[in-house]
Amino acid sequence: MSVADLVLTPTGLRFLGRRFPCVIGKGGISAAKREGDGATPTGAHRLVGMLYRPDRLVQPRVWAEPIGPRDLWSDESGDASYNLPVRAPYGGSHERLRRADPLYDLVIVTDWNWPEAEAGKGSAIFLHQWRRGGYPTEGCVAFARADLHWIAARIEIGTRLIVR
Repeated sequence: MSVADLVLTPTGLRFLGRRFPCVIGKGGISAAKREGDGATPTGAHRLVGMLYRPDRLVQPRVWAEPIGPRDLWSDESGDASYNLPVRAPYGGSHERLRRADPLYDLVIVTDWNWPEAEAGKGSAIFLHQWRRGGYPTEGCVAFARADLHWIAARIEIGTRLIVR
């Protein structure tokens, strides 16, 4: 473990000598993550991408990719596009990346069950903005907007999210 890792602790996320309040999945932390269980999976998860709403934010990093109106994320277990970005129209189960609320204005993508997804093991684990402190996610790790933006400005591709 290094100071450049994002380390989830019982009192928040530790990164670069700072501690940030955060929320995790409503299913707690799990070593046996399954699709739909609401759990945040244990492990060392590499950060593999960043997505942002260009109509709401300036590009946070040169490697961040814009979220368009038709951008979705497949959570259709067993589909060839499972746990991958897809575009509307898409007939399988999915999550909209371009939301009316600000939760996905800035999204940091981990390598959980990616790029070769195992059916049923669970789709995307993102770092994103929270609804409010104490309100759990569906398995992602979420932060106050200002904290998420501070973290995003300092991470690199390959930085690890460590969940024990």
